[in-house]
Amino acid sequence: MRLARFGFLGIVWFAAMCVLCGPETAHGSLPWHSPKKEFVRLRLVALAWNHPRSSFFGNEEIFIAEKELTKDESRLVKLVFSFLPYQPRLSDEGLNYLTVHELWAFRDPECDETVAHLLTGEVGDWRGSKSQLQYSKDAPTLNLARRKSRLLCYVTSADDYAKPLDEPPSEPTR
Repeated sequence: MRLARFGFLGIVWFAAMCVLCGPETAHGSLPWHSPKKEFVRLRLVALAWNHPRSSFFGNEEIFIAEKELTKDESRLVKLVFSFLPYQPRLSDEGLNYLTVHELWAFRDPECDETVAHLLTGEVGDWRGSKSQLQYSKDAPTLNLARRKSRLLCYVTSADDYAKPLDEPPSEPTR
């Protein structure tokens, strides 16, 4: 009788622990939960930031670029380009506005920011106190006073870089 009581209490205890602990869900990086990449064509307007190249860790460059929407329409975006120590920088292709870069990138709303904020570092910010734009050859100069809207941010890596193409910019329609 005493053994049956302990068996019954053991089953009750085990059931209570199962209910309280519950099934644990795994939180992994599954490939179908990755951000969706899109194919983009863009021209580099200016290099906004890069840091000294590390030989041990991943590196990145941040650009202001002109994303092609249609053959005659484009918009300014922020491009974050990540690369490993043995991979070339995007700026190694040359900062030339006439070059169209084709790549796969994903849209990251978390890193959207204005041009003013992109160029103005704050205390403890990774950009330091103030950044200067390094314009691409033949790129139009940005009127920073007019640029109050947030630049959409696209993130890519050297692995997703397709190719550079030399194409003259299309003439604006009047």
